Amino acid sequence: MARLKYFPHLAGSLVLASAATLGMLDKWEPKKGDSDAHLVVYADKLAQGLPTVCNGITKHVSTIPVIVGEKWTQEMCDQQQEQAIEKVQLQLAMCFKKLPPQSVFDSAFDHAWNNGVWATCGSESMKTWNNARWIEGCRLLAFTPTGNPNWASVKTGKILPNGKPEYKFVQGLHNRGIDRVNDCIKGINNAN
Repeated sequence: MARLKYFPHLAGSLVLASAATLGMLDKWEPKKGDSDAHLVVYADKLAQGLPTVCNGITKHVSTIPVIVGEKWTQEMCDQQQEQAIEKVQLQLAMCFKKLPPQSVFDSAFDHAWNNGVWATCGSESMKTWNNARWIEGCRLLAFTPTGNPNWASVKTGKILPNGKPEYKFVQGLHNRGIDRVNDCIKGINNAN
């Protein structure tokens, strides 16, 4: 499934669907309960009830409807995941202005898989990476510049008195962010 793709605007190549990418999905989009539990579409509470199946497949990346309660086959998961990963990674690659280290690209993908490509493309991490500050950009995937958790809160559905949505910190999201940072930085350190 992994393949090398040349990006002319970056004057270099990146591996799509790398082993690291698939490892992140398998680690953080775990099969729950029964061996085929990941095949049943569920309403993801952290994503405000967004129908989700397999390793995080949603209507935003699937070519077929994702309907809560329906059961998919493993073949459907494999086919949809393969095309979804490529779709997200091709969109994501266009946001980079400099060829990133592979570990940065893989970690950016994991962020985009969970937060959306355009959230990742508009993030402080991307702005920092596009200035070739790779490690600093990686750290922003889990921490604000002042060291507070970043990208680890979800909307509760409530509106605050000031009219803004209420958010709740989720330790699991922060744990995934920290893991993402470690993978991102490890690849940079190993490349030097």
